[in-house]
Amino acid sequence: MPMQDSEKIHTVVINHEEQYSIWPTQKTLPEGWSAVGVEGSKQHCLDYIEKHWTDMRPLSLRKTLEGAE
Repeated sequence: MPMQDSEKIHTVVINHEEQYSIWPTQKTLPEGWSAVGVEGSKQHCLDYIEKHWTDMRPLSLRKTLEGAE
């Protein structure tokens, strides 16, 4: 019987642009993404992201805009 989403353990990941996502812990992380050290249910990981990813703009855009000021 396959696991339900609520039963799967996920990992919070981040890329070089400081964009967040979640990834199933049993799968190898895709290239360019690293774990931030938070694991748990899908909802737990999404709650973490909502709290910590307060600026949705990619890092490169933020740096460009900061340089324009």
